[in-house]
Amino acid sequence: MAASNKNDVKKPNIFVRMGRKLKETFSELKRVTWPTFPKVLKSTGVVLTVVLVFLVVVTGINFGLQALLDLVTNIGA
Repeated sequence: MAASNKNDVKKPNIFVRMGRKLKETFSELKRVTWPTFPKVLKSTGVVLTVVLVFLVVVTGINFGLQALLDLVTNIGA
């Protein structure tokens, strides 16, 4: 039989641990410096602009490669 060790510490149940974690999380969220609404709008605009630019570039490359593929595959016809 296994002898009980005095150093064994019983872990709290799952609900106690989840409660502590939630409390810690909310405590950390209170310390966060949230951006102002205009800063959020500006950042969102920058992200959307960059995404649209990349969309145009990738679409242009796609059409160019498709045209090149059509040219190469229609040479023998």
